[in-house]
Amino acid sequence: MPAFRAEVPHSLGQPEATSRLKDFIESVQQRFADQISAADGAWNENVLNFAMSTNGITIKGTLTVEHGTARVEGHLPMLATPFRGMIERSIAGELSQALA
Repeated sequence: MPAFRAEVPHSLGQPEATSRLKDFIESVQQRFADQISAADGAWNENVLNFAMSTNGITIKGTLTVEHGTARVEGHLPMLATPFRGMIERSIAGELSQALA
């Protein structure tokens, strides 16, 4: 499975950035309700393990919040490989907005 990665710098510190991203899955699911059929995630301190499904494709990964960055990493099904760049940019945009 091909990997994807998106990283966004922030100046909030880990606790504040984590707090702002606690509702990340719900926010993304609401904003893209017409495109995302399922989304689920569980936090373990500053790490969110998540899965999202869209158009029959499930994307799984982790969101790690560190002192100065928020990073999403995961694997894409082969079907989603042509969309990797778009997925990475979209995730980075959502993170940037949440951490602004």
